[in-house]
Amino acid sequence: MMMSDNAKDRAARSWKKRGSVSSLSNHEFRRKELHGHIKDSMSTVSYMDEPSQRDDISRLTVRMENTYQLGPPKHFPVVTVNHILKDVLTSYLQVEEYEPELCRQMTKTISEVIKAQVKDLMIPRYKLIVIVHIGQLNRQSIIIGSRCLWDPNSDTFSSYAFRNSSLFALANVYAVYLE
Repeated sequence: MMMSDNAKDRAARSWKKRGSVSSLSNHEFRRKELHGHIKDSMSTVSYMDEPSQRDDISRLTVRMENTYQLGPPKHFPVVTVNHILKDVLTSYLQVEEYEPELCRQMTKTISEVIKAQVKDLMIPRYKLIVIVHIGQLNRQSIIIGSRCLWDPNSDTFSSYAFRNSSLFALANVYAVYLE
């Protein structure tokens, strides 16, 4: 069965998004034209968009209603997260010797493990940032600082420092409440 060119054009147009915004509606424009008072300028914005995969995805997303909740219903459990930090750092680094390449991989692994375990606590609406530092112990000192812009009533952090005979590790978990 063959489609006529007219039918093909109608099908193609139905797949495209169309729209225009005008300062005058068609009825008002015709009325002004009929009475001989044609306006010198008229602003119109038109668009035509091809359907895309993004449109299909946006139709499938669930839009959440605002909760108008100004603070967390349950505060971040700092003590529990401190225990997680201590357990993970101790289990991964207790018998390790400092080697730069191994420690580089260990920081990534340890931070992913910590983040997964803290997410398992299922604390709603907190964004988690996990940072792990591992360095060699060689009679030196180090100062590690961080700065954040946050609400002291709902945002917090947890930190734990670990040492063995050849290395040190510092793990920080920052919990920022998302309103």
